[in-house]
Amino acid sequence: MQSDLTDQEAVKEANQRFYDAFGALDIDGMDAVWDNSDRSLCVHPGWQPLVGWPLIRESWQAILDHATLMHFNVQYINVVVAGDCAWVTCVENITSVLQGRAGNFGVLATNIFVRAAPGWRMIAHHASPQM
Repeated sequence: MQSDLTDQEAVKEANQRFYDAFGALDIDGMDAVWDNSDRSLCVHPGWQPLVGWPLIRESWQAILDHATLMHFNVQYINVVVAGDCAWVTCVENITSVLQGRAGNFGVLATNIFVRAAPGWRMIAHHASPQM
């Protein structure tokens, strides 16, 4: 992270790193984006909430293992920074191939970040199907 970035720009970049890792099917990239603690939270569309990085990482690994393509067109990005916490709301337009099945769908997402020594880290991701 460059020191000349505003907090809002740095959070937007951290958010993009999340989508880059997801799109690259890169679990190591996910490790680098997320707050790897027991306070992390993830809600995948249609799933029960997952609390704590070990469970969240396991869920990402399963998703990435079954995907051969994840392409994101992220729109309507809104970034808010309040001290050492920030959140991004956006629409994920996703083209995917999961378990050999192609699909296109939209997801409404809220991504929450906390300021950490290595920069902004995702502490929560909540995604819901777009109606």
